[in-house]
Amino acid sequence: MTEAPSGVPESARHLFDALPERVSLYEVGPRDGLQNEAVVLPTDKKVELIEGLADAGLRRIEITSFVNPRWIPALADHMEVATSVRRRPDVRYSALVPNMRGLDGASRAGMEEIAVFLAASETHNRKNINKSTDEALATYRTVVAEALRRGMRVRGYVSCVYGCPYEGPVAVEAVLRVTRELVDMGVYEVSLGDTIGVGTPRQVQFVLERLLDAGVAREQLAVHFHDTRGTALANIVVALEFGISTIDSAIGGLGGCPYAPGASGNVATEDVVFMLQGMGVETGVDLDALATLSVRLSGYLGRELPSKYLKAHVGHCSRVGVPV
Repeated sequence: MTEAPSGVPESARHLFDALPERVSLYEVGPRDGLQNEAVVLPTDKKVELIEGLADAGLRRIEITSFVNPRWIPALADHMEVATSVRRRPDVRYSALVPNMRGLDGASRAGMEEIAVFLAASETHNRKNINKSTDEALATYRTVVAEALRRGMRVRGYVSCVYGCPYEGPVAVEAVLRVTRELVDMGVYEVSLGDTIGVGTPRQVQFVLERLLDAGVAREQLAVHFHDTRGTALANIVVALEFGISTIDSAIGGLGGCPYAPGASGNVATEDVVFMLQGMGVETGVDLDALATLSVRLSGYLGRELPSKYLKAHVGHCSRVGVPV
């Protein structure tokens, strides 16, 4: 390692020393990314996207959501998608479920992993899933117990960790409460979501310190940032310094919550991979293959995707005359 120049404070000499050697990227584009798009991607194109993500090196992919089509019409073909994807033995595929009916659908589709979701915010839960926080937790106790009985893995999402579109700031005690409840149910990993993209690095530090001090293991935590205000990558670096090694992201920066007005997309998988590779952290993702897939997806959706790396990649290819 190169020695720090003289005059650098001792505290800065050890910056990034705690970074993990490898990070697991949890790709949410096919579900969280497509659920709010104006253009509904046809089933065959969704399958093509999921298989392309696996071919590019993504090893954890959330492929759809087994929810009532009236809630999310863009994912009404969840059964067709889940049963059509060519499953690779080295990839873990998951699907979001809101209740027992969703769990049954996921089981029939052969899903081996599901995810459940609720907010740390009472109002967001009532708007998003039409349940109070207590009612949502009661539902998920039944769903998680049954999923585990069926031999499935269960992941959990806690949204509105750093702020709610209806309530504003969210107390860390509310985040801790729902996180511990999910862990106690048997959820193997809880993804902490910045649903409206208001989190800043110091807030991330505060929340992670509180959770870890309360006994939640860092191996049980993942982070899920939206880049609404441009702080997602900085927030991820803070999480990495705390030993969090699972990062949620979406191809091209797709996404946005239909129940969080103004929320823009998830942090782009390309942006995360580029940053981590530059920092010497392994992801296992082929960045060129991912960018090629994103360009194709952009054409299907009829719009430019917000990934900053992707914009730079396309611009460079155009300047040097290389097809993308």
